[in-house]
Amino acid sequence: MIAATSPVNSASPIPAPNPTRTRLPRQLRLGFPSFSEPRLCATRPRMDFLHRIVGGGCFRGSTRQGLKVEIDSGGEDIFDAAAAAANNAVPEHLVVMVNGIIGSASDWRYAADQFVKKLPDKVIVHRSECNSSRLTFDGVDLMGERLAEEVLAVIRKRSEVRKISFVAHSLGGLVARYAIGRLYEPFPKPEPSGDNGNCLIEANTNNLTQSLDQPHQGTIAGLQAMNFITVATPHLGSRGNKQLPFLCGLPFLERRASQAAHFIAGRSGKHLFLTDKDDGKPPLLLRMVNDSDDLKFVSALRAFKRRVAYANANFDHMVGWRTSSIRRQHELPKSNLLVTDEKYPHIVHVKQETFDDIHNNASSAAENQNIDLEEAMIRGLTQIPWERVDVSFQKSRQRYIAHNTIQVKRYWLNSDGADVVFHIIDYFLL
Repeated sequence: MIAATSPVNSASPIPAPNPTRTRLPRQLRLGFPSFSEPRLCATRPRMDFLHRIVGGGCFRGSTRQGLKVEIDSGGEDIFDAAAAAANNAVPEHLVVMVNGIIGSASDWRYAADQFVKKLPDKVIVHRSECNSSRLTFDGVDLMGERLAEEVLAVIRKRSEVRKISFVAHSLGGLVARYAIGRLYEPFPKPEPSGDNGNCLIEANTNNLTQSLDQPHQGTIAGLQAMNFITVATPHLGSRGNKQLPFLCGLPFLERRASQAAHFIAGRSGKHLFLTDKDDGKPPLLLRMVNDSDDLKFVSALRAFKRRVAYANANFDHMVGWRTSSIRRQHELPKSNLLVTDEKYPHIVHVKQETFDDIHNNASSAAENQNIDLEEAMIRGLTQIPWERVDVSFQKSRQRYIAHNTIQVKRYWLNSDGADVVFHIIDYFLL
């Protein structure tokens, strides 16, 4: 399902409040539990949550203008304490925000506050901090494992949540894709009825039809998967031509960057440039476009009701347009199709893909037998439909820092990206 044509919420871009934050005592990080762990009932979590809001319980935090912020060693949780207490309502939708390379939880501060202000008593926003600063050099897989562990810890702490969404920037989008592959739990397969062979054939046919037209075949850590949103994420890596734009598309510089990336960005550099060969396996990003025995990358993406890729069409010097929007060069919209929206002045093109589009694209791709790494990743990731939202800061004074402006990393420096944040919120599926 895709969000409604007209947004349900709107607001003018305004600076985020700066709530006072109280740091909690450090806690021991919990181990990696079984993913089949049963969910707790909703009655007691509701009372516990409201008890924490009015000042009791084991968590301390501070409020300002209705926002409550709780910080511990697993990240930062933000929710509207006033709305929850007044309406006796428990926010059941967990929104996990993930930072990019050399980033931190503070990168999503503006967006997180806007989420809670515009969706009071609906969402709890968790800004992940398990992969910050130099930890982002450890590789997509290790970072993904840490993120999965952190999400599970949050869910155990907030057992009232029933839905989950991810909003990730840059490298964080790859980390989130790895984490959901780890957190994916399939629905139990239905038992075939009867012993008749025709019944078995009919059941198999129905299952195939369901997998194509009703793709939500599982949960993420036991929660209903809603939105998977990436912002300027190098889904196809940084190895291809002009996928790392500041190299200006010069073949010599692109080859040298591929050879030297691991000296600058560690294992993450190897993963981004597809030069990793762990135990003779294919590059990690190539493995992440299909399911494996223990990591269901595509099934996890398929479980979400929406998958959205926000991409800078220009002036992003870190992540190219093709890799961030998961498209081939000829599939990028032409300049005459880029139209400025009055409400969202930097949103220039929106494409909502359907399963019919997937079938048509698969048929046309099958005719092309020239398959390289980039093409293989595109085919893997486009087994399921995506929404593409193209962004342009061409007329903005902040265009040369578009990679950070698109997420409003720092409001005083990247404020022109506020309309992109509001676009994410207004079309967010609750």
